[in-house]
Amino acid sequence: MTDDKTGTFLVTAADDDSAVLSDVDDGQVHTLAGNPGVEAGEAIEGTVAPEPPMEVAWKLVDVADRWTISVEESSESPTTLERELAEEQAVGELTKRERAGVGEIHVLTVAEGETDAAVADVLDDAAGLRERAARLGVERVVVRSAPGVVSVRYLP
Repeated sequence: MTDDKTGTFLVTAADDDSAVLSDVDDGQVHTLAGNPGVEAGEAIEGTVAPEPPMEVAWKLVDVADRWTISVEESSESPTTLERELAEEQAVGELTKRERAGVGEIHVLTVAEGETDAAVADVLDDAAGLRERAARLGVERVVVRSAPGVVSVRYLP
């Protein structure tokens, strides 16, 4: 018998009849036997339990918190700090910094001619961005860029 599991989950798919939750800490996938009103892109702090009798599907039995995570590209340039971090590292390197308060900033240094492609690659991984945002407990992911610099801001 499988036990209940409490954690933070990202809703990776949802329709009228079911939903799929991914545990953002261990990656375990939980297919719900029904949809309790969740939508893809939402993060849920709660508890899932196996659905009897076969216990191959799950049900959401408790929700402590729930929020939607947006992913957007900003027309604003990276901040002075983000540009300085990018200058201090080699092309292809990534620096992660905690934000004052809640969240993180990730700064990637890229070849100037590859900036647009790097931004597109980052935005293509919306599920990964949302998983990290859910782990951090934030609601927004904002991607900023300038030639040679891509910043990913995880914001409350």
